[in-house]
Amino acid sequence: MNSFSRASSLLTPLGLLIRVNALQAWRRLKAVREQSRLLSSLIGVFIAGYIGLSFWLFYKGLTFIKTFPGLGDLLTERLLFLLFAFFFVLLLFSNLIISYTNLFRNRETSFLLALPIASQTIFRWKFIESALLASWAFLFLISPLLAAYGLTQQVPWHFYGVTVVLISLFVVLPAVAGSWLAVNLARYMDRPAFQVATVILAFACLIIAAFWLKPEPLTDEALETRVLAVLDRLLMKTRFAQFPLLPSYWLSSGVLHWSEGALATAGFFGLVLLSHVLFFGFLSFTRMGNMFSDASSTVQSKGSVLGRWGWFRAWQDRHRTFGYSAGWVETALNRLFWIKSDTRALLAKDIRLFWRDTTQWGQTLVLFGLLGVYIINLRHFTHQLNNPFWVNLVSYLNLGACALNLATLTTRFVYPQFSLEGKRLWIVGMAPLGMVRLVKAKFALASCASLFVTIGLIFLSCHMLKMPWDRTLYFAINVTVMTFTLNGLAVGLGALHPNFKEDNPSKIVSGFGGTFCLVLSFLYIVSSVTLLAFGSPWVRGSEFGWMISAWMGFAALSLLVGWFPLKLGLRKVKAFEL
Repeated sequence: MNSFSRASSLLTPLGLLIRVNALQAWRRLKAVREQSRLLSSLIGVFIAGYIGLSFWLFYKGLTFIKTFPGLGDLLTERLLFLLFAFFFVLLLFSNLIISYTNLFRNRETSFLLALPIASQTIFRWKFIESALLASWAFLFLISPLLAAYGLTQQVPWHFYGVTVVLISLFVVLPAVAGSWLAVNLARYMDRPAFQVATVILAFACLIIAAFWLKPEPLTDEALETRVLAVLDRLLMKTRFAQFPLLPSYWLSSGVLHWSEGALATAGFFGLVLLSHVLFFGFLSFTRMGNMFSDASSTVQSKGSVLGRWGWFRAWQDRHRTFGYSAGWVETALNRLFWIKSDTRALLAKDIRLFWRDTTQWGQTLVLFGLLGVYIINLRHFTHQLNNPFWVNLVSYLNLGACALNLATLTTRFVYPQFSLEGKRLWIVGMAPLGMVRLVKAKFALASCASLFVTIGLIFLSCHMLKMPWDRTLYFAINVTVMTFTLNGLAVGLGALHPNFKEDNPSKIVSGFGGTFCLVLSFLYIVSSVTLLAFGSPWVRGSEFGWMISAWMGFAALSLLVGWFPLKLGLRKVKAFEL
């Protein structure tokens, strides 16, 4: 009877969905391993290398902080509170975006809604899937830090098991909040009052963050006081991370108290996390189905988020014709008369598809918001840039930060472009345009768009750091080469490892090819910034031969990483059978 009950539970709609998708994922993983053992080995080596290197860096950093008598424990504690607070915010945004995509922009969801399956069951499965997709990177990033923290604090063996349990509970709360926000965003996005309130709230949050995160300047008189008092003033703006009602506070307190041996207090914060997970998880699993069904109906029926604005409807009525007039995208592209008309049509199609996909430009806005926070806080570094060593260090760290943002753009948005053609690929493939020109056009569009972003970012950041024009031009040339290289890598690997079965860019990027693209991008950026730093004319200005060698190494590495995958991708699509 027990075996029969277990079998029947697996045949429930939710159990069947979990079992089928887990089996498909396992088969895809086995297929990738069998098709390319070399690539799988490289990925494994990189993962092991990242874990080892990050663990070593975290261990060295925490050991260095601990050497400060009376301050090490305070700094370590505040860093943990800040880290988990920022991770909670990032997890919330990640779950919001992925949940919106999975619930309202997914072919599987549309297929399941047409079947005799309860909407609550569909929401449960998509909630589990979105939480896993949004949280795996967080677990991957945080594990070396917690391992290094446990080693420096000399914690007992059971600390690591308890930490895994606490983190597993912690990731559920932003998943619940993100799914709830995604459903309500879909339900009320077309309402003018909601749109105005969202814009006002976003601007208010930016203004509050700009004033709140502004550091307090220290005078010479203040520096003569006790170091602990000065440090407390410097960290005053970070006290928001110790707000007792934040889930990150419960997690940080549980980890800290368990490492210190206060097991009862750590157990209390663990129970606080567990109670909130059970309460909000129960509400999500039992009460969100009807809201999801209503929101899905609203999303499928609405034509535009501006449709309820009177001025927008009046403008549509004035410009509505029975023909198909050229829009602003076509008008702008038609001015590029040196580009062939079929290529311009393809570029217009890609631009319009990107603009119509809310999740795509929504993630772009989030990324640019983070870049805005980075740029705003750069001006605080100028007060300490008096020593040539720090000038060079900060300038190359800024180049690395700009390149990493570029790698995020190319991996997230450029890599899945070829796969997003999906089953419509035969239309373009059989057209006079051809598959090769299709890939070249995507590379050109992605390179121009990302070059506009990176050049503006490097000029603005160098201006905020008060860099002279010769250094600004030097970094602009370097980031231009990196732009073409990373776009060539993303487009080439996207053509080499397409996934035409998925229409969700997040799932395409989360596959083997997207992971490999991110790995190679990271290794390329680290190697390039290291070569450029050692070949900097402001560090080794007298050693001309060393500079030339470093620059030639950077050029050769860029050519290998960018041109070689693109050439292989073009060769594959040329022999592609539709």
